[in-house]
Amino acid sequence: MCRPSATFAVWSSAWLNGAAASDDVLDALLAWGEAHDVVAADAAAAEAFALPLAFNRAATPVQLLMALRSQGAKSLQLVLPVPGDVRGLGGGGPFTEAALRAGDALVLSELGFGLVPEPIAEGLVRWTVYSLTSPEYVALGEAEHGLTDAIRASAGALQTLDVASDRPGVRAELSAHLRSRPDVDWPAGTPGRALRVLQRAEEIAAILAIASSDDPGGALSASASTLRAQALRPLSDAVRTARCAAVNEAVRVFAEQTAREG
Repeated sequence: MCRPSATFAVWSSAWLNGAAASDDVLDALLAWGEAHDVVAADAAAAEAFALPLAFNRAATPVQLLMALRSQGAKSLQLVLPVPGDVRGLGGGGPFTEAALRAGDALVLSELGFGLVPEPIAEGLVRWTVYSLTSPEYVALGEAEHGLTDAIRASAGALQTLDVASDRPGVRAELSAHLRSRPDVDWPAGTPGRALRVLQRAEEIAAILAIASSDDPGGALSASASTLRAQALRPLSDAVRTARCAAVNEAVRVFAEQTAREG
């Protein structure tokens, strides 16, 4: 599903570039938790963003927004890492470890910092700012083509799994899975192509979730289960890449709109 970092990336970029109010950013975050706070993971991040270090009294998201503006942040890039694929995180260290643990993160490449959201209590999400090195990114067009190629490459595997015919009510199950996602809004002006890619990625992710769990009574052998996972992994990777690229494209568009108006 979409992640807290995606919501914050697009809405904060819209705010930074005059396309949304700060209250809009805070309201959008409510989809992920009733409360959010912010700390710094290291001294450099604490000094740059005027934030408390972890284990001290946390700051608020409003303070983070103000720090982003004062630092001249223009864009926040989404990264969705998994073990074995940490592209975009800029190497190892505490930021990479935290991002892998959370499954999503934001990178401020022009400032050399990253953000990781983690639920720390019921209804409370903590955002931690880390120092980092320069990451790498994938353009939306490249990610969209990669998603299409992965669908074609995985078509045989999906047909072999035959989820739709062997699993009664699969269409209803897919609809229920999609409805179970947090109700996430996007700012006015979010590029249509990015929204289309996000929607396509969500639909494919729902299919993958059902395909991955479609093993009535544990009937699959260990080897068959491993082959299934291997066959679907490229498609799963393409979905993550497409989500990141779509969010990052929205961020880029908001930043470029401000540059043109300026």
